[in-house]
Amino acid sequence: MVKTEKRICLIEASDISRAAALIRAGELVAFPTETVYGLGANALDAEAVAKTYIAKGRPAESPLIVHVDSIDMARGLVREWPAKAELLARRFWPGPLTLVLPKQRHVPDLVTAGLDTVGIRMPANDIALALIREAGVPIAAPSANRFTELSPTTAEHVRESMGDGVAMVLDGGRTTVGIESTVLSLAGPDALLLRPGMLTKSEIEEVIGAVDVARALGTGAHPSPGMHQRHYSPRTQLVLVDDGQLPSAGRGAYLWITNSADAACMIQMPGQPRAYAAVLYEKLHQADAQGWDWIAVEKPPLAPEWAGIHDRLQRAAAK
Repeated sequence: MVKTEKRICLIEASDISRAAALIRAGELVAFPTETVYGLGANALDAEAVAKTYIAKGRPAESPLIVHVDSIDMARGLVREWPAKAELLARRFWPGPLTLVLPKQRHVPDLVTAGLDTVGIRMPANDIALALIREAGVPIAAPSANRFTELSPTTAEHVRESMGDGVAMVLDGGRTTVGIESTVLSLAGPDALLLRPGMLTKSEIEEVIGAVDVARALGTGAHPSPGMHQRHYSPRTQLVLVDDGQLPSAGRGAYLWITNSADAACMIQMPGQPRAYAAVLYEKLHQADAQGWDWIAVEKPPLAPEWAGIHDRLQRAAAK
């Protein structure tokens, strides 16, 4: 379990109440989680959910994750709650783990991209949990940014990306995990890792045994968000490099761990994966705002605990 962020003191209780009222009225509210900021809508209101797709420019084949404040609320959204789901929820919730399970009929198809499954998680952030509790409904929330662009880890990132596309932004400071949740499907006979995150495959296997990894996607709806080839991308071209071998043309920013180089803007990154993930999007936002010809990123170590970071960087660099 990720320690729940004690950020609620940064805002007033009246802000939570106003945001919850907006959610119940079918409006969009951006709010912090421990991973990134979410663009929240009442998950049981198809018209409200449609607004998230419009605001983000999100394609219909990309499902949303539904955020809950308890295991009981999660169980009310699914037809099946297997023993593995109970074990994982007891161990890792609140925290950056999304479980994909067969959905109940009252969960709108728009939430799930027409699939018979829904992704659910309990965020480890007091503001997020208070909002869900006050609203009295589960909240469907993709990241609060334009589709395929850099995810927001501060309220200012949300405002810069979404503009007037959101009724209210709850400012809970910078997020701590820094990249999106691990997504695990329990909808079939075997546990299937759909999207890596900072909760690793090995940590999950310690609780439920063997976990398979999803292979290349076919056509149609994706079983998890974040599976498009290009995603999490700055406007500036991002390139992954080895041994400080920077692009030969133009000037740029370089995010490095061990191999320094002669770039116009040098940004040294932490050498530990959790610390690296916590600041990755923030550093990319900063570099992206400076108008460089490129942003080069030194490839992180090839180790299981870096899998979620590799996934985000590879998709950010995709053509």
